[in-house]
Amino acid sequence: MSMIVGMCAIELRLHDAHSLKSKRQVLKSIKSRVRNKFNVAIAEVDDQDIWQRVVLGVAVVSTAHDHANRILNKVVNFIESLYLAELLDYQ
Repeated sequence: MSMIVGMCAIELRLHDAHSLKSKRQVLKSIKSRVRNKFNVAIAEVDDQDIWQRVVLGVAVVSTAHDHANRILNKVVNFIESLYLAELLDYQ
């Protein structure tokens, strides 16, 4: 049995965040939407104290590399399509 763990780091800029509280509100929305749609693990992993920058870590477990990559690409595209934050980079 093979188990593949796919991971992705997603860097975002929140133009409308003017406090950590407003940043957390946007993050809560993004994270819950992603979890509900894709059943992946997602958390803020860096830049926690910077109002307008976010680094999210996303992880998915699958039995195939292709499937894990497809899910992670769909997550990135979905986050970008929400227009809640500007996608800066992802790895």
